[in-house]
Amino acid sequence: MDLSVNLGGIKLDNPVIPASGTFGYGLEFAELYDINILGSFSIKGTTLEPRFGNPLPRIAETPSGMLNSVGLQNPGAEAVVKEYFPRLKKVYRKKVFANVGGHDEESYVAAAEILSKEDIVCAVELNISCPNVKAGGMAFGTDPDKAAAITAAVKKVCRKPLFVKLSPNVTSVKDIALKVVDAGADGITLINTLLGMAVDWKTGRAITAVPHAGLSGAAVKPVALRMVHEVASAVSVPVIGMGGIESAKDVLEFMSVGASAVMVGSKNLTDPFICKKIIEDLPAVLSEAGVQDIKSVIGRTDRCAK
Repeated sequence: MDLSVNLGGIKLDNPVIPASGTFGYGLEFAELYDINILGSFSIKGTTLEPRFGNPLPRIAETPSGMLNSVGLQNPGAEAVVKEYFPRLKKVYRKKVFANVGGHDEESYVAAAEILSKEDIVCAVELNISCPNVKAGGMAFGTDPDKAAAITAAVKKVCRKPLFVKLSPNVTSVKDIALKVVDAGADGITLINTLLGMAVDWKTGRAITAVPHAGLSGAAVKPVALRMVHEVASAVSVPVIGMGGIESAKDVLEFMSVGASAVMVGSKNLTDPFICKKIIEDLPAVLSEAGVQDIKSVIGRTDRCAK
């Protein structure tokens, strides 16, 4: 059974990647199991300067999902390189995706330049889709021209393949994907969270301090599948899909619509062993589907329609 995938030259033992913001810098999870079982993982969204994030409360449970407004809390790029990466290398022999955030073009470029120099980084994931920051993030990802401009600027200094993480809070995700690929993106990851809200019925107050927060979990999966299918059908670069993945069968669904790999997000917060379980379950699920090589699943939805 072959679980390996290739993301435009980035070879992974399997397609399962914990998503940024749900796996920290890997260290806490390494205390629970051997994280070398993972295909890779995407580090917590990292900015040039340290960020405290948004005020509390930041989390709210919702039916089949959760809302978060963490706001890219992180220690800053230099601290990650000097303090976190050396510790991670002691327990992790593979390479990671460095998720980069920012509030303007200059801060994105500077953070990407710092992180992309590191040998533990296999790719930079440019987060232009976070809905939980007042500047940057989704402000870039919802405008095709701004998305292309920030992609081109980061591409000039990025020493590793550049994957751009797209927002679902747009009219046409395909149009933005095409723009960033034209600007130099080596791959696409999607979707980030959908904007949502939770309200306390007793008081009428928003449950999170930032009222409009990011919705993730099983509730967003149908939207994520549709958007991954739209983008994967339109671009020639690898696509990594995410949004409500909780099982090995979910992995096959996302790869069927064109994803070359997947990222598992909020489920890590309720079941820290979920990525390990999914990887261990994949051979049996592939066997049940009559598949020997997981790469043959990629894009089969469109092939079935012909």
